[in-house]
Amino acid sequence: MTATTVRALRLADTAEAADLAAFLGRLIRYDRAAAVRLQAGGGAVAVFGRPPAFEVLAIRTARLRDAGAAEGTVEGRVEGPVELDVTVSAGELLEAIDELTGGIELPAAVTGPPWTGVLPPRGGWQRVPGLPGPAGLRQAVAAAVTEFRTRDEALPAAHRDRAERDRIGRDIWSRTVGGTGLPLRAVHAAQSVGFLRPMPEDAPVALLRAGAWMRLRTPYGSIAVRTGGTGGTGGIGGLSVTPT
Repeated sequence: MTATTVRALRLADTAEAADLAAFLGRLIRYDRAAAVRLQAGGGAVAVFGRPPAFEVLAIRTARLRDAGAAEGTVEGRVEGPVELDVTVSAGELLEAIDELTGGIELPAAVTGPPWTGVLPPRGGWQRVPGLPGPAGLRQAVAAAVTEFRTRDEALPAAHRDRAERDRIGRDIWSRTVGGTGLPLRAVHAAQSVGFLRPMPEDAPVALLRAGAWMRLRTPYGSIAVRTGGTGGTGGIGGLSVTPT
């Protein structure tokens, strides 16, 4: 098999480029040195990131413009479509996005952190019932944040330290959403990276499970969390791409 070096991507439209840029900006806000893993194929690109503290993967997908949307060189010729799987700096990728044209000149690959080698599985996802609608999910996060602040303020001054605050946080964010088994921290992560921003109550928000993984899917992106057991590496397969 001939090796292909992908040099650029062309997103379907400028709205896709702007939303991907906003997603990368939120990741960098949490970690200036963040890395992301990109996978492209089948007319779409998926960008995987890991916002610190949440212990989840945030996944933003975007449509590619056409069959030649991934540009690569094979023995000096430009051909497409081209499969892509590379880890890059989130900051450099953000700087490479041209929001006026939807083009992305890909930055150089980097050695990724350990999480980049363990992605959700490609297939086998089954819907999990019982997930609240978008408003209910946002309300659950708001209630948890309020509880955290109340418990933190109630701590004696001598005990208001990082260790105690972490203990309160673990207690609150490890709770599950209803009977779904989805940790509340995954919903918090979805809101923090912009995946739960205002949307119709009948928006296609769903909870899926595949082996040890659960995935909260919204029109703006997905949050995947490993809940225990075993699970293989995977990636773009099975991810929906919804225009924004």
